[in-house]
Amino acid sequence: MGLFKLKEHGTDVKTEFRAGFTTFLTMMYIVPVNAIIMSKTGMDFGALVTATALITIFATVLSGLWANTPIAMSVGMGLNAYFTFGLVLGMKIPWQTALGIVFISGVLFLVLSFTKFRVWIMQSVPKDLRRAISAGIGAFIAFIGLKSMGIIVANPAVLVGLGDFSDSKVLLGVLGLALVIGLYVWKIKGGFIIAVVLTSIVAWISGMAPAPSEFFAMPSSIGPIAFELDIVSAFTLALAPVIITFLITDMFDSLGTLAGVGYRAGIFEKDGKDLQKTLEADAGATVAGSLLGLSTTTSFIESASGVEEGGRTGLTAVATGLFFVLTLFMMPLFSAIPENAIYPILVMVGVLMFSELSHINFDDIAISVATFFIVIMMPLTFSITNGLAFGFIAYLMIKLLKREFKDINLGVVFLAAISLIVFIVQ
Repeated sequence: MGLFKLKEHGTDVKTEFRAGFTTFLTMMYIVPVNAIIMSKTGMDFGALVTATALITIFATVLSGLWANTPIAMSVGMGLNAYFTFGLVLGMKIPWQTALGIVFISGVLFLVLSFTKFRVWIMQSVPKDLRRAISAGIGAFIAFIGLKSMGIIVANPAVLVGLGDFSDSKVLLGVLGLALVIGLYVWKIKGGFIIAVVLTSIVAWISGMAPAPSEFFAMPSSIGPIAFELDIVSAFTLALAPVIITFLITDMFDSLGTLAGVGYRAGIFEKDGKDLQKTLEADAGATVAGSLLGLSTTTSFIESASGVEEGGRTGLTAVATGLFFVLTLFMMPLFSAIPENAIYPILVMVGVLMFSELSHINFDDIAISVATFFIVIMMPLTFSITNGLAFGFIAYLMIKLLKREFKDINLGVVFLAAISLIVFIVQ
């Protein structure tokens, strides 16, 4: 295994495969979860299951072979919700055009991965604002999860209110949420997928959802969604802010994940080559994913579970990707999972992302106000774009008012200007 330099990293084949299986268990949930979320756009559920499994295999194996890091990749939580509920259902953009937006942002990310722009933009944005973006997206997808479960419903008098807790489907969602939280607190490996399975079993036994008659079958065709993207329609001034939002959010999400997992594993410390190669794999996978009919691909924080098991090289990622081959044949099981067994995962992922707020310096009034607008406006406007726009504009305005010009750089001005475009063109 000279390709992965196992001895140099103090590991062996057995350890790497065990770590790969652990990562697989912790992020296996992404296949049914992503398929259910994106199918709300009208896209074929079976095709989405197959496409999600395929891009996870491709992206994760690519990451392992190209960058030699234990980083697994798949369709990003948050941006898939934004794709579905923000663009297609919210802005009424056809899913084909939305895929074109993902493709363009992926190509830009890929090109920029070979330049110093991504480093420049990351250094331009204060670390606390990056954390606020993560927290805001967490609040956004948690809100979507709660709404989809029926725990939060529309209320004409006060916009939103509590749902009907006498509804068995709502109670099923509450059970799923309790299981997800409990298993996470107990640090049970594969807790997300275990919670989905247990909640589904309750639904099957109680008759709330039909039980699967079989568990395995040949993969569904990706024909209904593959290569259906509309790039031409995505090339409009009105959609430019959305493209930039996908680009910047993917960049921040990837670098945040890689920093957390990488430093824990002791990688990315000697030089930036491994980091750059991992970002290149991430960007390449996003382009490939859009061709298959999927929203943005990104690095998964669940990779940390494999790192904790001793995974240190790309062999861990390759092993994870190979284990995901199993999900290609699990369509009957995935299609039988009730939606309220899935949506609690969104809420828990939102909670984990929201925890980034604990690291923010609220003594800086510009950071404090910008963070507030980012976190509150993403769920309230059902748009990551609007949340970013409010945050960047507020940050720049307060820094100017306080004459703290040393905290203002070209990158911040650039992002604030893009944010203004968001309001001008909509």
